[in-house]
Amino acid sequence: MARSELDNFNIDVFKLKSGDHNYQFQIGNKFFDAFPESLIEKGNGEVKVLMEKTETFIKLNTHIEVTVELECDRSLDLFDYPINTDNEIILKFGDEEEEISEEIMIIPRDRQRVNLAQFIYEFIMISVPMKKLHPRYNEEEESDDIIYTSETLPDADDDQNEEIDPRWQKLKKLK
Repeated sequence: MARSELDNFNIDVFKLKSGDHNYQFQIGNKFFDAFPESLIEKGNGEVKVLMEKTETFIKLNTHIEVTVELECDRSLDLFDYPINTDNEIILKFGDEEEEISEEIMIIPRDRQRVNLAQFIYEFIMISVPMKKLHPRYNEEEESDDIIYTSETLPDADDDQNEEIDPRWQKLKKLK
């Protein structure tokens, strides 16, 4: 069942003519079920793909608008988190499959179809924040993280006003 869900994200590129092609995919809970290691179990939304095909490469521009259910790291409450992201990936034609970088992959020239499910899944996953906080904690989040700047650090002069152990005073004189 999971495999057939991912098959919905296949694009037959072998017979496509050069130029721009538009695709639209629906994301639902079954999509995330197809990835057993997924931290997301529920979500829904839409993915729009603009594919530009040339003789030497395929450029995929994706626009993803999904809402996923996350578990708050603080309260363990579930909450909906909206993801709205644009990403680009380039598939170059070559002799064998190889990943050049995060954005560029080489695929065999005779590749019949390209499955976008893994790309879409990864784009969604990198959009999930490391620290997942329920929206009710948004105000508190800023106060939790104390950021020290040169203005907020205690002054060295302030330390001199405090009484210092005489042994440390003698050691300071050695400087």
